[in-house]
Amino acid sequence: MSRIGKLPIAIPAGVTVAQGADGVVTVKGPKGELSQKVDSSIIVKIADGHITFEIDENSPVNIKQKQAFHGLYRSLVNNMVVGVSEGYKKVLELVGVGYRVSNQGNLIEFTLGYTHPIFIQLPKEVKVETKSERNQNPIITLETCDKALLGLICAKIRSFRKPEPYKGKGILFQGEVIRRKSGKSASAK
Repeated sequence: MSRIGKLPIAIPAGVTVAQGADGVVTVKGPKGELSQKVDSSIIVKIADGHITFEIDENSPVNIKQKQAFHGLYRSLVNNMVVGVSEGYKKVLELVGVGYRVSNQGNLIEFTLGYTHPIFIQLPKEVKVETKSERNQNPIITLETCDKALLGLICAKIRSFRKPEPYKGKGILFQGEVIRRKSGKSASAK
């Protein structure tokens, strides 16, 4: 039994959870609607304002895989419930001389020191806001109800300019601290 999988999920007010015949769990709330297919080796029970997950002992899947699925699907459904009720938000900061960002709707334009600007079109589920103030690093704020999608987009944006340890330049999460290295001149002494 997974320690995570045993924990029940409380359904907050304003959120509805439904389970389809084909093992798809659908969660609707004020921030949106998400669905996730749950493996047949996991039994999902929705009752008394809680969602619980149990392992189906008669399933042909081996026990290690069932235990892994138990915690996995509980976490995925919990992320969906939190996403449709509260939402997820990430703030990215561009650190570097001349680094700029602007958006037109869900199309973001980056100027990151390359010979050309970089454009990325975000899905309609993601709300984006960019802020550039004088003597401040440009900031990108991303909001959505889907945690996996938000992580994927943040990883893609960070891949344009990964944070580097010598000058600390790159695209960072707000508040992230980069371990700095000393350069060649400091180590030669």
